[in-house]
Amino acid sequence: MTARNLVLRTRSGWSLRLPVRAVAVGLLLSVLALAVAVVLVGTGDYPLSPADVLRTLAGNGTAAQEFIVRDLRLPRVLVALLVGLALGVSGAVFQSVARNPLGSPDVIGFGHGSATGALTVIVLFGGGSLAVAAGAVAGGLLTGLGVYALAWRGGIHGYRLVLVGIGAAAMLSAANGYLLTRTGIVDAARAVLWLTGSLNGRDWGEFWPLLVACAVLLPVTLAQARPLRMLEMGDDTATALGVRVERTRLVVVVAAVLLTATATAAAGPIAFVALTAPQLARRLTRATGPNLLPSALMGALLMAGADLLAQGAFGDRQLPVGAVTGVLGGGYLLWLLFTERRAGRI
Repeated sequence: MTARNLVLRTRSGWSLRLPVRAVAVGLLLSVLALAVAVVLVGTGDYPLSPADVLRTLAGNGTAAQEFIVRDLRLPRVLVALLVGLALGVSGAVFQSVARNPLGSPDVIGFGHGSATGALTVIVLFGGGSLAVAAGAVAGGLLTGLGVYALAWRGGIHGYRLVLVGIGAAAMLSAANGYLLTRTGIVDAARAVLWLTGSLNGRDWGEFWPLLVACAVLLPVTLAQARPLRMLEMGDDTATALGVRVERTRLVVVVAAVLLTATATAAAGPIAFVALTAPQLARRLTRATGPNLLPSALMGALLMAGADLLAQGAFGDRQLPVGAVTGVLGGGYLLWLLFTERRAGRI
């Protein structure tokens, strides 16, 4: 181990170099996310202490505690953690590809595309929760492919991707507003609640598809961390270092779009987590590159913390988690724009 890097070597000659600070930050974020998750499981009309929660998870709780923890609260918390993981990674990917701190899926239209797909199913077909989730995934994927195709011109330039995405987001927002005017009061209320972003009522039915998507897509994305870091140095430099530029970019963009779409299908459009998690992770690790794993862990911590705040900070009135992330993330965005302007980057 050097002063700044931890080097792991295998007998076959492979070596892996890990920044010590990034490893420490990752471990800290993991512990904090799990700690907040335990507190969150114990929060509600029937409060449980962290010791009671851990005892129940170990199989030593009462029948009532087993039902409350395993059937009612644990699925919601696990969905929150997985949604945060997915949004954190997808935000890091898009910010790295665009080389722009505003290159977030909720800024450049992919979240809006998922919302359009879900609204289409709700308004035009009156579909159930499974159909709405499928519509959200389809809408996000089609939007991602459309934005990528429109931004293509012999390759993808970061600012062109952001501008095309912002334009797509504006058009999709208009389409979403129109769809809301075409439905009855019951479906409109259901659609507005979904658009706010909420974890209320989430159960194992939302958890398992999200877990499968994350189990497949997160390793695919993390495996591209090294080529993605080289892409940040420019296409010519990355090509000279042996990176297949467009193939790498297409793989990570498709994976990130699918992660965003599945997260949106599970919890609705959650604003600003994908924007803030990579930025906060980068500031903590002080490491170059996309910081995919720290961004994922930061996203999980932000989602769990926002849900805890939504449930306990306003007395008996429980807020949708999307409202909390929107307020906090909006403040962070203003601060980010202010600092970027002072630094002369915008």
